[in-house]
This record gives sequence, C-alpha cells and structure tokens, in this order.
Amino acid sequence: MHVSATYATDGDLLQAPMVATVDAHQVSCSVVCYDNPPAQIERVLACIRACGAIRRIYLLDNSRIAGLGGLARSVDANYVHLPKSPGYGRAHNFAIRCSLAQGSHYHLVLNPNIEFAPEVIPAMLAYMASHPEVGLLSPRMAYPNGQPQHPCKLLPTPLDLLIRRFCPPLHRRTGRQAKYELHDSGYDRIMDVPALSGCFMLIRGAVLRDIGGFDERFFLYFDDVDLTRRIGAVARTLYFPHVSIVHDYGKGSYKGLRLTLCHARSAIRYFNKWGWFADAQRDHINRNAIRRLPVRTS
Repeated sequence: MHVSATYATDGDLLQAPMVATVDAHQVSCSVVCYDNPPAQIERVLACIRACGAIRRIYLLDNSRIAGLGGLARSVDANYVHLPKSPGYGRAHNFAIRCSLAQGSHYHLVLNPNIEFAPEVIPAMLAYMASHPEVGLLSPRMAYPNGQPQHPCKLLPTPLDLLIRRFCPPLHRRTGRQAKYELHDSGYDRIMDVPALSGCFMLIRGAVLRDIGGFDERFFLYFDDVDLTRRIGAVARTLYFPHVSIVHDYGKGSYKGLRLTLCHARSAIRYFNKWGWFADAQRDHINRNAIRRLPVRTS
C-alpha cells in the first residue's frame, strides 16, 4: 500500500479528530524523536516497513531543526515537525488521533532506539486478534549486547523510586528490585503486568478511544506507567515473550541534571494524580499481579 508523506506543525496538534470508524485490518505506528541520530531513525523506520503489517507511519520530530523529512519520505511515512517540543505523550497523541480517524484498529507506540525482526508485529497482531480482552501487548526486550531487560514492573511507590534512584545496591539486596521488576516470573510466560515500558506498546484502537491516549500533563517519564494503568482499568495489559526486540536503553535520566529534574517532576505529577502513600487501588493491582505470576520454569 502506498502512503504519501505529509507534513504538519505545532498548530495542527489540537485539530486532529478523535472519533472514527474502525477498520479491523488497519495498523498504524508513531515514533517520537528528539535529536536522535539519523542512522537510528533510519533503522527503526526500516524495521517498521519490513514487517509489512503497518499501513501508516508517523515520525514526530520534537527537534528544533527539521532534518528527518527525507528519511520519512523514503519509507512513505508522515513527517510531523514539532519544534516547540510538546512532549512525548502529546506528540504520540497527535498520531493516535489521526490514526483512529483513519480507521486504525491497532496502534504501535515506538521509541526510536528500537530494532526488531519482520515477524514480531505480525505475531503480536495475531495474538491480539484472537484475544479481544487484551488492550496492550509488549514484547521481550534485550540490550544490544543480548543481555535481557526487565521492562515489566509493579505500579511504583514513592519509597521504591527513592531507594531505586539513590541507593540501587540497597534496592537489589533487600529484594525490592526483584519484586518491583517481577523477576520471579522468569520472564518466559505471557503475564498480566501493571506497568509496561513505553518504548514498544501495541495498543488496541478501541481501548485508545475509550481512555483517550496519553495524559499530556506528563512531558516525559511516567507517561507509560500512567497509560498502562488506565488501559488496565478497561482491558488486560500483557507481556508477550514469544517475540523479542532490541532496546538500546540509555537511562538518560541517570546521566544529566535536566532529565533528572524532568523525571522528578513527572514522578510528583504521577503521585499527585494517583496517590502517594495512600493508594489502595495500586496496592490491589500489585497484589493481584503478584498472585497471578506464572510459575517460573528455570
């Protein structure tokens, strides 16, 4: 299918429609970038096109300079330059609204630092098509060197975040990290997860219509935790280990003051929204997630 590249600017963000008739065979995708290396963008766009299952791609560029239009045209993607840098969730929401208006039944939220084989998306789509109760699906993840990642998490508590951030050895030694990241699952079975990574989210269009996409009050960080939690209120949010992707995860918030402060502001917004130490819903969701963990096979 041929999709010509189109262009938009910040002023178009609030005009994108939200309601449309769903075509069960349409799949869309959005990638939000900010000063990422062009080679990295080229790789992720090539992966998207190679799978053959995604009809419409949005490349949303929050960088000051519009330098990726040529790459977008090369794969018939829609290039949207947002030099005012509205944030990760707000940029994705623009693509989500446009995609739902054009009948997308599934939408893939992607980070630019992702690589995956052509069979990944078709396998995930097949699973979601046969399990209508699933609203969000996330694959197994590994670092470029092959080491496994642990993207499945419980809903955070303020104490866990503080210890994890400022005293990682204590977080590991006490077993809090293993519990928070659901290590006892073995990461080898499909499982319900309260908080999934926003780097790769395959989401059902009907669910996005229901919940309205990302909460745009989160500029960066915790937007994926909030989104998974809201999807989990209306559908299942699953880890799907039968396919694997490479995630070149850099932990940017640990490497610079600006991103550290951004992470802290988002954490405050998250706990102001859902509750700090008194969050009965969080406690209930986490207990259920631990209770339903699959039996570890190794």
